[in-house]
Amino acid sequence: MEASDDSAEALPFERNPADIADLIASGGRVIDVRQSYEFDAARIPGAEQIGLQELAGRRDEINKDEPTVFYCRVGNRSAMAATALVDAGYDVTSLAGGIAAWIEEGHEIEPADGYVAEPGEAAAILESRSRAELQ
Repeated sequence: MEASDDSAEALPFERNPADIADLIASGGRVIDVRQSYEFDAARIPGAEQIGLQELAGRRDEINKDEPTVFYCRVGNRSAMAATALVDAGYDVTSLAGGIAAWIEEGHEIEPADGYVAEPGEAAAILESRSRAELQ
């Protein structure tokens, strides 16, 4: 019996943080598909926030021909967003590994002392309070 490979194969529209940084530097649009509290905790500079749950209703705000990067915490929600729009003919990519990979590779975030918020608003509130107490 062969050993299984646990590493997930990248989707065709996923790019690593270095490639995404190059795309952003060349004028690509950046959309964070996380919830507002996650966006407030840390984001890629210049990003705008359109939550995954809002994306279908706001799709007309995205130019099909404009290179657009979606990202989330670890890449799952942004891959869902990219899949939907790639299938509809949009020029979109997804940040493989999400903002967690972006930070791990040393790329800039806003605010500079930001952090990757856990999913779930209750967890985020507790984490925010804990961080405030440490300051």
